[in-house]
Amino acid sequence: MTEGARAERTARLLIARLDVLAHAAGHIPQADAERLVELTSMVTMRAVALDLLEAKRAETIWHDARARHPQLRDVQARLPEQLAA
Repeated sequence: MTEGARAERTARLLIARLDVLAHAAGHIPQADAERLVELTSMVTMRAVALDLLEAKRAETIWHDARARHPQLRDVQARLPEQLAA
């Protein structure tokens, strides 16, 4: 698998995870949703650290997910500074 294909696959997996998380956020307790957002942010930062995903692409994915899913904006979680914007 090429680096580009690996990065695209990682991006698709993150997008899918955020979409599922957004759907679940409306059906689970707020604290659980916040924990899932925190875990997903850690997974994202790990993917960036392992060069599986560029930081700018990760930021864009999170920004787009918040735009598509207002319920993600409502979840208060401590995100790494790069993803909080």
